[in-house]
Amino acid sequence: MTWRKAWARSWAEVRYCSERCRRERRDDGADLEAAILAALATRAVDATLCPSEVARQVGGEAWRESLEPVRQAARRLVARGLVVITQRGQVVDPDRARGPIRIRRR
Repeated sequence: MTWRKAWARSWAEVRYCSERCRRERRDDGADLEAAILAALATRAVDATLCPSEVARQVGGEAWRESLEPVRQAARRLVARGLVVITQRGQVVDPDRARGPIRIRRR
């Protein structure tokens, strides 16, 4: 989540980046974050992971519904400094990434 001037007075209390995130708050996503980190732990240090792999693991047959929450969990992990998001092998800003992404350990 990126700092915004409108949030300057209450930045410490900001929990959601948008109205959509606030409306769709299903859970805190800790299970998805843990699934991403666990999947990365089984790979080489410089290996990447597609969000759909984690979505298939946690979502089963309805994995497509889990894809956006997995991407959101990856963004939170980027904010915590644990992973980076890449596109075409280059590290990108998760707030600007559109289309296919990969997740890699930091």
